[in-house]
Amino acid sequence: MRVVIALGGNALLKRGEPMTAEAQRRNVRIAAEAMAPVAKDHQLVISHGNGPQVGLLALQGAAYKPDEAYPLDVLGAETEGMIGYMIEQELGNLLPFEVPFATILTMVEVDPDDPGFKNPTKFVGPVYEKAEADHLARERNWVVKPDGPKWRRVVPSPLPKRIFEIRPIKWLLERNTVVICAGGGGIPTMYEKGKDRKLTGVEAVIDKDLCSELLARELEADLFIMATDAAGVFVDFGKPTAKVIHRSTPTAIGQYSFPAGSMGPKVDAACRFAVATGKTAAIGALADIPSIVKGEKGTLISKGFGGLSFHP
Repeated sequence: MRVVIALGGNALLKRGEPMTAEAQRRNVRIAAEAMAPVAKDHQLVISHGNGPQVGLLALQGAAYKPDEAYPLDVLGAETEGMIGYMIEQELGNLLPFEVPFATILTMVEVDPDDPGFKNPTKFVGPVYEKAEADHLARERNWVVKPDGPKWRRVVPSPLPKRIFEIRPIKWLLERNTVVICAGGGGIPTMYEKGKDRKLTGVEAVIDKDLCSELLARELEADLFIMATDAAGVFVDFGKPTAKVIHRSTPTAIGQYSFPAGSMGPKVDAACRFAVATGKTAAIGALADIPSIVKGEKGTLISKGFGGLSFHP
């Protein structure tokens, strides 16, 4: 069975933790322990978030002059290499020596006419007081918006259109390689308008769940898992009546509304995959990945299910 697992940002750096290599490695080790049983029995592809890591590199880049700072696409490539290295090493410590690994720097094409470029919405980097945010916006040509009581930079979040490295990823899977790719939604790239169609990087962040769904679909994955810090998708979250959906069709779960800042994008991506492929997408806790693969835990979404059911 071919399984794509998308690790949420919490799998790499939990909220409130120091942004150190030691903290990231500790969390990657926990993720590797959850994924190793899957890699032993199935073909495995891993994608991951990179928000805190890009934020850290952006902070380091603040020491540069505005025209010397590295753009977001380059920072994304740096984080893909760093995180992939840690995942390879920690999984390699758990799996037989003969199991091959490969981290692929993954460019993802976006459309220059995507409406996301007209209304930047993706928060990146640290928070600022309004006066400092306004100063940085003028100095660095940023767009800033309020994030709670503070202000942050926002960048476009265009839809993923094509994964350039999909062919080498397939070649590696055919040779039973564990592949780490499409980190942070991939490296956003696009063809400039004009006859030369020059490929260039983009100051944007692609939604990692939608990119992982595209990856799973193009790889013809049998199962697409989005690992997070929750047992699954809750209804009535935060209330005494809260319960976790176990199985659902895309239509049934579509009757509920989920926050855009948490489960909304994951449910959307899961439904897209289920509708397009007729296969199963799952959302659940990182530690439950082996049980999710068996269909025992998490929220499972498929057109083949008979409506909606909840965990006991």
